Amino acid sequence: MTNLGRLHFCTALTTQLHYNFSSFFFPKRKPFVFSSPFSLSCRGLSVRSVMDTKKVSSKEMPLGLDAATEEEYASLSQLLQEFTNMPTIDKAWTFKSETEDVPCAMFSISQPTLLSNKKRKSILSSHILQKSNNSVSFHWAPFPVEMTGVTTMVPSPSGSKLLVIRNSECDSPTHFEIWGSSEVKKEFAIPRSIHGSVYSDGWFEGISWDSDETFIVYTAEEPEPPKPTFTGNGYKNSGSTEMDCGSWKGQGDWEEDWGETYAGKRQPALFVIDINSGEVQGVSGVGRELSVGQVVWAPLIEGQRYLVFVGWPSDTRKLGIKYCYNRPCALYAVKAPSFKSEAKVTSSDGTEDPLIINLTKSISSAFFPHFSPDGKLLVFLSAKSSVDSGAHSATDSLHKIEWPSSGKLGPSLKIIDVVPVVMCPEDGCFPGLYCFKFISNPWLSDGHTLVLSSIWGSVQTILSVNVLSGQVLPISPKNSKASWDVLALDGDNIIAVCSSPVDIPQIKYGSLLGKLSTDAKWSWLDVSSPIYKCSEKVLPLLASLKFDIMKIPVRDISENIPKGANKPFEAIYVSSKPKQPDSHSPLIVILHGGPHSVTLSSFSKSSAFLSSLGYSLLIVNYRGSLGFGEEALQSLPGKIGSQDVSDVLTAVDHIIDKGLADPSKIAVLGGSHGGFLTTHLIGQAPGKFAAAAARNPVCNLALMVGTTDIPDWAYFEAYGSEGNSLFTESPSAEHLSLFHSKSPISHISKVKTPTLFLLGAQDLRVPVSNGIQYARALKEKGVETKVIVFPNDVHGIDRPQSDFESFLNIGVWFNKYCR
Repeated sequence: MTNLGRLHFCTALTTQLHYNFSSFFFPKRKPFVFSSPFSLSCRGLSVRSVMDTKKVSSKEMPLGLDAATEEEYASLSQLLQEFTNMPTIDKAWTFKSETEDVPCAMFSISQPTLLSNKKRKSILSSHILQKSNNSVSFHWAPFPVEMTGVTTMVPSPSGSKLLVIRNSECDSPTHFEIWGSSEVKKEFAIPRSIHGSVYSDGWFEGISWDSDETFIVYTAEEPEPPKPTFTGNGYKNSGSTEMDCGSWKGQGDWEEDWGETYAGKRQPALFVIDINSGEVQGVSGVGRELSVGQVVWAPLIEGQRYLVFVGWPSDTRKLGIKYCYNRPCALYAVKAPSFKSEAKVTSSDGTEDPLIINLTKSISSAFFPHFSPDGKLLVFLSAKSSVDSGAHSATDSLHKIEWPSSGKLGPSLKIIDVVPVVMCPEDGCFPGLYCFKFISNPWLSDGHTLVLSSIWGSVQTILSVNVLSGQVLPISPKNSKASWDVLALDGDNIIAVCSSPVDIPQIKYGSLLGKLSTDAKWSWLDVSSPIYKCSEKVLPLLASLKFDIMKIPVRDISENIPKGANKPFEAIYVSSKPKQPDSHSPLIVILHGGPHSVTLSSFSKSSAFLSSLGYSLLIVNYRGSLGFGEEALQSLPGKIGSQDVSDVLTAVDHIIDKGLADPSKIAVLGGSHGGFLTTHLIGQAPGKFAAAAARNPVCNLALMVGTTDIPDWAYFEAYGSEGNSLFTESPSAEHLSLFHSKSPISHISKVKTPTLFLLGAQDLRVPVSNGIQYARALKEKGVETKVIVFPNDVHGIDRPQSDFESFLNIGVWFNKYCR
């Protein structure tokens, strides 16, 4: 099942603010001084909950717990809060200071707050000072600035302006603010009659300044269609002049939305705002047959402005799109609104230009459009492997189009491959692109080298891609087993973050030594930062941990499957120091969802919490995971519940054979498809696991297929490529029989393992009925079972209180059965 978990300026900024914008966010190197009382809501980055100082009252504990268990809940919750409180960097930008000739960096930071059950958003800035000895120093502002109520913010290309967007709830307008160096320059309220909320989701999201910094194009929900009105006398005619008193709105026709996390999101559309006048125009030529996003301004063609955007067909069934890259999409071009006359624009040959142009008809997927700095190339990613095969995620490819500077723009532009799909990588070689975002400015100064983050086995690496030659080179250290993620570029230098399962994130500053070439070398410096800090309680716990990435040989190698599927898969092993000499720490096997996803060798607060309780971890990236080439990935569809289960058992036996685990003290934990594997494992290997925990697990495909937002997933993963042609909204008895046979519930009669279920009641991907049915069946059999349902959570169960309660209970549950 597609795992939901792979990321805004929040407020006290008001028009009353008279501080210099650049001075506040990018302070001078001298001591920081305020000329007037500090009225912004500023807090330190390690804000602690008042819960830290309170012991859990027995009145607040679930009924039936003894004193020892209550004390364990209290003790574990204090440790878990130490991890929960850690902030993370969501985004970063770099600018040139208006007052000093030094670059400035601005970081968007989030930190969960348990009492409010939200993520606190803040901004922290720094000057970047290059020193003569090739070292670098970041001079940080003394405090972050908390941003309350802001949906997103986007700096202008020059860094002289800042767009702040505040989506409102209910029928209130959306607010746009344009900030200058010292104050709000413009503020506009866009009523719901023009458009709904602006998209800031990272997928449909598209907010782009034009080069003159006068217009901004963005994606927002189109206005809601009018709903029927009723009174005590019945239906109210739309032309009626009756008073509204005593009337109510009906629901009107139901319309498909885009599924999980997009409940109520029906039709994203394009709009342009003039930041001088506040006038907003919808982009004409784009019909309701397309849902749109990721819009950017295109270079001028003979004086005509165009917008380039991604369009997804939406005139038929909208299947869930969150982390489903197998939805066909294309790049389109459309003329930008003129905000002047509506005169028709004709090309140089005198013919009228079409309203909308499909630029990528010859390829089934195109997204993340970016123009090269000189405007000559349009570069984009493609998930054609996903679309063409049916896998929800697969190996990406990179392509380019030569953008015309004159003549007529049309669909005949040639698509040129830059980085193709890698089917079966040689050992240690580039496995293909697996990229889920581009930074706002990904280009080095040569104008043709992209910098991006991509998955390479179980590690995330930073790569450079020469879009002229197609050469791909690693930038992060080649032998590093930690994961790296690029945050922003500072000229030809890179601001990145590096972490591992046992090391908290560390900001790194990378500089190229010499010129880009096949043997190019980069120098990486540690950046002292107030963002990532560990408490004195957590530091020694993490210091006692070690990790390694293990190669697990495939059991029963077959000549009937591609070479790439017979290669070893990987597992990340985190070792915890045993409490007793000559003994083993209990082991937790952690399984990712998807199944075409991956668990990276990066820091995870929840996994680090479990390690700190004294557990070793075995994090299995079974065949079918991202990062190992397309052949290995495509070997799993049609074999779920068998090949993936076998891989996990092979990895567990590998650890046991190496003498690293006690076979009697092994637990298993997974969510989504990882929950599918968890519940399969306790049925297919009933004596293997002492305890299990499943978050929104797929337990019964036959039940799920009729209620999920991605029923095509069930067909593809159960049948393989044949499932694409078999897919129907009305499964036959034969289909349902096969779904049942592939499901964990078919093995439920053998289950003996005590199992904890954590379920989100608003989950549209794996509806809560799946876990409830399986848990009830276990209880009927007399198996120790516990169920916690979070009434307002979706598939990810990632609201701060829910995430906290989930892993607190996982820790207590595993302690009960694995100690």
